[in-house]
Amino acid sequence: MIEKKKVYCFDFDGTLTRKDTLIEFIRYSKGTFLMLTAFLAYSPMLILMKFHLYPNWKVKQKIFTLLYKGVKEATFNQMCLAFAEDRSCLLRKQAVLELHKVLQKGYKVLVVSASPDSWVRPFVGNGPTVIGTQLEVVDGKLTGRFKTKNCFGPEKVNRIRAVLKGRREDYEIFAFGDSRGDREMLNFADKGFFKPFRNSCYNDKG
Repeated sequence: MIEKKKVYCFDFDGTLTRKDTLIEFIRYSKGTFLMLTAFLAYSPMLILMKFHLYPNWKVKQKIFTLLYKGVKEATFNQMCLAFAEDRSCLLRKQAVLELHKVLQKGYKVLVVSASPDSWVRPFVGNGPTVIGTQLEVVDGKLTGRFKTKNCFGPEKVNRIRAVLKGRREDYEIFAFGDSRGDREMLNFADKGFFKPFRNSCYNDKG
């Protein structure tokens, strides 16, 4: 019998981190005043989004367009790198230790996030494969639009399948998440852990 390949899928915001990094990144790169101005401008949509009456990716994209349209890609990437370096305290220590533990065992690790991969990758380094929402760039500048679908809910599973390829039954998948946006990923996994790093209950001997 062929042994299944182990794959560990980690959500980023709220799972590997203590806070939503979208809000923190906007505050870091644009300041609190512009952040509040942007959220106030789209407050009716944000309220509808909370009641699941308006797609969260549309609101997210509108805010991104307002704040980052026309920013050079190189400048934005430098912002992301600086943000990850200056705000490393956002990471959950236990979660990062677990991620590095499974990496050292040689297992495949995916960090699957609705946040742009531009700032997720500097937080987690080169070991894991980062699957995030990608930003559209034209002529070296951000358009404010998303190049891919928002990596949220069912899209997380679609993107995981695209990376793994092959047959689902060839893999033993472990997934870690903390919100409704992770529900499909947790259900897709052989073992799904909800809010696993907020206490010491998680322990995998594999």
